[in-house]
Amino acid sequence: MTRIAICAPATAITREHAEAAHEFVAAEYPQHELWFHDQCFETYAHYAGDDLTRLSALVDCANNPEFDAVWFAKGGYGSNRIAQAAIARMNDAAREKTYVGYSDMGYMLAALYRAGIGQPVHGSMPVSARSERGRVALRRVLNWFSGDASGVEPSVDGKTPTVAFNLITLAMLVDTPLLPDLSGHVVMVEEVSEHLYAIDRLFFSLANTLPRLAGLRLGYVTNVPENDRDFGQTPEEIAQFWCDRAGIPYLGRAKIGHTVDNHVVPFGVASPPQPT
Repeated sequence: MTRIAICAPATAITREHAEAAHEFVAAEYPQHELWFHDQCFETYAHYAGDDLTRLSALVDCANNPEFDAVWFAKGGYGSNRIAQAAIARMNDAAREKTYVGYSDMGYMLAALYRAGIGQPVHGSMPVSARSERGRVALRRVLNWFSGDASGVEPSVDGKTPTVAFNLITLAMLVDTPLLPDLSGHVVMVEEVSEHLYAIDRLFFSLANTLPRLAGLRLGYVTNVPENDRDFGQTPEEIAQFWCDRAGIPYLGRAKIGHTVDNHVVPFGVASPPQPT
């Protein structure tokens, strides 16, 4: 049985979310056991508890040898505030785990990857278990926990190191102690709820700071707000423009993002975990 600890380094979920995840996993994946840290349900201003509360819960889950994996409950802003301190407190047990999340959790995945702690994985999160569409995406993660790679993003070749980030999260990681060396990597990016001019601005930043990539793939860009004038380029045209200018190979699209089609992307070169 794979024992999976769940905490919320950014924003809170409800007990109804946790109950839905428990029911879903019990019905379809009895080989896995979920355990939700009580911190997941705390609220403090925008966050799932204050910084110290979120930090302590994450370290508790990571350092506990009884758990095989840490699955982040939800995105939303906040994990960057605790990521560096959390990494500094992680022990040998933390280095043996798989860590799964995406969106704002990209800060945590980046910090873990830079520090060589465990296996960071881009994947959907338990908050999505209340809808059938959400459960479609969660099955890819739960299959991964079972040693089944069928839900991995199709272009991942198992040879070239790969990472996946929300675009604004990756841009905010630049010049911070959390950003790993991405030289020689295929970088996949996705975005949600940003104007096209903001997406262009983010690519401008990345094109001038991440030039030694093996290539870039663009995931889904969803819920783009309507602007007062047409920007004149699609998201893919923006990505191609800045890749061409920076000399980064543009490799096409990726099945990642804030959609039901969000696929698993293990960081680096990785095989699925062996079932326990």
